[in-house]
Amino acid sequence: QVQVVESGGGLVQAGGSLRLSCAASGSFLSINAMGWYREAPGKQRELVATITSGGGTNYKDSVKGRFTISRDTAKNTVYLQMNSLKPEDTAVYYCYTNLVRGSSNYNYWGQGTQVTVSS
Repeated sequence: QVQVVESGGGLVQAGGSLRLSCAASGSFLSINAMGWYREAPGKQRELVATITSGGGTNYKDSVKGRFTISRDTAKNTVYLQMNSLKPEDTAVYYCYTNLVRGSSNYNYWGQGTQVTVSS
């Protein structure tokens, strides 16, 4: 069984910052990638940022320069530092991990954490 646990969401004013954390635990051989997706009301889930085991990153265009994804490989943990937050960043943020169990790759999702940015 694999557990993906998120923390760090909350309410901030526009221009403020939050730092999200996500740790994967359980039975798996390795992690290929971790990242963050978000769902705003009435919108589809969209990619925010991902990071591979080798350290390569990918960001949604609208968060480039404001958000930074990082990892602690030893702890199987990924972080999302969110600066200069805007009301349009308001969403439920979901941690994502792609990992190896046996000889196959699997996707797992966290429970979601609410980020609310007030104007």
